[in-house]
Amino acid sequence: MSTAAAVLTNTQSERSPSSNLTIYLKEAKYEFLKSLRLRVYTVSVISFPLMFYVLFGLVLNAKESISGTQVPTYMIATFGTFGVMGASLFGTASGLASDRGLGWLQVKRASPMPPFAYFVAKVLVSMGFSAIVVLLLMVLGISFGGVRMPITETVKLVATLVAGSIPFSAMGLALGYFTGPNSAPAAINLIYLPMSACSGLWMPYMFLPKFMQQIALALPPFHLSQLALGTVGAGFQQSTATHWEVLLAFTLICLGIARIGFQRDKGKLYG
Repeated sequence: MSTAAAVLTNTQSERSPSSNLTIYLKEAKYEFLKSLRLRVYTVSVISFPLMFYVLFGLVLNAKESISGTQVPTYMIATFGTFGVMGASLFGTASGLASDRGLGWLQVKRASPMPPFAYFVAKVLVSMGFSAIVVLLLMVLGISFGGVRMPITETVKLVATLVAGSIPFSAMGLALGYFTGPNSAPAAINLIYLPMSACSGLWMPYMFLPKFMQQIALALPPFHLSQLALGTVGAGFQQSTATHWEVLLAFTLICLGIARIGFQRDKGKLYG
């Protein structure tokens, strides 16, 4: 097996950068098509944040404001964060855990494909679905909530939320290596839903109990939502740089955990 690994390594190193890029793009394309055909994934990650936004942002509180910002605008940022988390965690963790359980990841490793093309594709697809969720929220807000934002502000909000999917994709990779195909969805929900509630995504941060406000400061969704809220003039708590630093640190920690899982699986295959 070690000889096979050496042959694969040599094959991969002989490729030109353009050939590698083509493989990365094709892997991302087919990963996106696969996810698009999984109705359970597409319907859940897209419909849940949209339904919550329609109910709480457009039906119940459309005429209210929070910190001087109209609720429909405010909740695009918070439910946008919620949607980005769902698309990233379920897109990476569930998919990775399932592929590991089916042995598909071993097939990928045994092929001459660049070793990280699979993971890059997962992250890119998560970013793609995150963009879809945020854009649909924007369409609902503009069409039915009277949301009016300058184009530069709109682009910044979408870019912030899509970039914010990377830390949660990294978290999904870590979870995918340490959960099984059947336990991954439950494990994701046990983390995803409490983190959302404690980060002020369902209820504005200033309305949370004091102990939950303290917890929120340590949670990545809080920092991403504050960055998003900052683009619509509703953010507070710490500087923009601090929020990005927390998200970067969280990403690196999760990637470190994912690497441990990667090396463990690699040892099983080539040991």
